[in-house]
Amino acid sequence: MQTGEYSKTAMGTAFMRAYHAAQDRPPVFEDVLAQRLLTAEEYRTSEERHLRAFQVFHPEQAAAYPDREEALAHWMQNAGAPAIVLGRARFSEELLEQAVKDGVRQYVILGAGMDTFAWRRPDLLMHLEVFEIDHPSTQNHKRQRLREVGLEEPERLHFLPLDFSLDNLTKALGSSAYDPQAPTFFSWLGVTYYLPWEAILSTWRAISEAAPPGSALTFDYLDAAAFDPARVSRRVQIMMEIVTRVGEPMITGFAPETLAADLAAEGLRLQENLDPGAIQERFFQGRPDGYHACEHAYFARAQVA
Repeated sequence: MQTGEYSKTAMGTAFMRAYHAAQDRPPVFEDVLAQRLLTAEEYRTSEERHLRAFQVFHPEQAAAYPDREEALAHWMQNAGAPAIVLGRARFSEELLEQAVKDGVRQYVILGAGMDTFAWRRPDLLMHLEVFEIDHPSTQNHKRQRLREVGLEEPERLHFLPLDFSLDNLTKALGSSAYDPQAPTFFSWLGVTYYLPWEAILSTWRAISEAAPPGSALTFDYLDAAAFDPARVSRRVQIMMEIVTRVGEPMITGFAPETLAADLAAEGLRLQENLDPGAIQERFFQGRPDGYHACEHAYFARAQVA
């Protein structure tokens, strides 16, 4: 991401959630407000980018879909990124729902992007103090868009600017209304791919230091094979090339077999580590369309030890 620019991948995520809510049934994850955070021009531009990607990366398949809407539907259902975006959102929010029942009263959204939770889930917001943490440029863009569409910022929502590659999460939380004694749920979706390994470790460490034992963290990641040209799947290879072209390359993958030890070294206990097969079974099995779990993508849940 260029200095002073908001995240293009955050806008892309908003489009995927908006498109799915409007076009697909049953929803894997339904974000009925995502489209409001995109201008009509941004939505049309995103459609065009996806259609162009279909034509560039799968020209023979694209030629078989002369109808624009059918072509877009085929691409969205079979590309790698939409399945990751929808599956991880459902995974994390289902766990958050249970955490609230269990007494969690703070929700920290790391790399919030254009997330709509604070407006979409008033049933959960009434029990939570919510902290959205993201790059200042992306956060400023979002807040401007919220004003343009008339969505007021709830009293229980707190915006904290942070560049994960440069700044300190502990300091950001410490200068806010965040309560370090209160059980907290952290979500960190769509971020680890873009950070160096040391920044990921420092964020895990900050969470374990900032939250009491029993607090939870959900995150997604790509396995290390995704970064090996000899082993990466074709659709993940395409996904990585697309984000590189917009200036936000994916640079880091994890070793699933050592994740528990990696987390333990930073004060976190691994509780779930869903591989693509488990994600397929839990969120995509039996769907009437083409959405299916993405190779190399994992969803994890950890707890502060």
